[in-house]
Amino acid sequence: MAIILGAGIIVKLVLLLLLSFSVVSWGIILFKFFQVQRAKSESERFMDFFWKSKRFDAIASQVDRFANSPLTVLFNEGYSELKKVVESDGKSDGSALSTDLGGVENVSRALRRATNSEITRLEKYLTFLATTGSTSPFIGLFGTVWGIMTAFEGIGKTGSASLAVVAPGIAEALIATAIGLVAAIPAVMAYNHFQHKIRVLINEMDSFSTEFLNIVQRNIAGK
Repeated sequence: MAIILGAGIIVKLVLLLLLSFSVVSWGIILFKFFQVQRAKSESERFMDFFWKSKRFDAIASQVDRFANSPLTVLFNEGYSELKKVVESDGKSDGSALSTDLGGVENVSRALRRATNSEITRLEKYLTFLATTGSTSPFIGLFGTVWGIMTAFEGIGKTGSASLAVVAPGIAEALIATAIGLVAAIPAVMAYNHFQHKIRVLINEMDSFSTEFLNIVQRNIAGK
């Protein structure tokens, strides 16, 4: 703390910027952790419920129980489009599926749109983690270089290069690099972790979309 308080104005600004990056990064890390965990847990529960249920309308009435699952968004979009197809085909009981190929394609497009929307939602704020991880070390290095320049300037003015003169300036300079690494390392680790978890969720969404369309097509083939 004494080194930080004794640092020059430029180094202090660099440290303040890095501290801001670190605080925001940790806020994002905590938010994404709970978001991804809820999405994973409720997706597993929704899939169990989905395969145990026999009717789409019964599933639709219970999707609010799994509000944090991206799969429920896909189901709602696909089922809404399916109902439009059924209604346009003159069937209002909701139990029959359209045999119109265009109707199936509409459902497929609705699922793709929902998937893209959920991917965007899940990946929100991850760019900041990537930016923090890639730029913080360089920002810290800038503070270090500036601090070393200041230290050499002090040596020039005093005309002494003793350890007592050099050490405080070098220590002040190096702390900027240290804080830069402290901000960058958790951000990079969290970014890679969440990217992996989100890829798993994306695979689950792709699998669910395929199964949903297979159910629609099997019903069509059976008519």
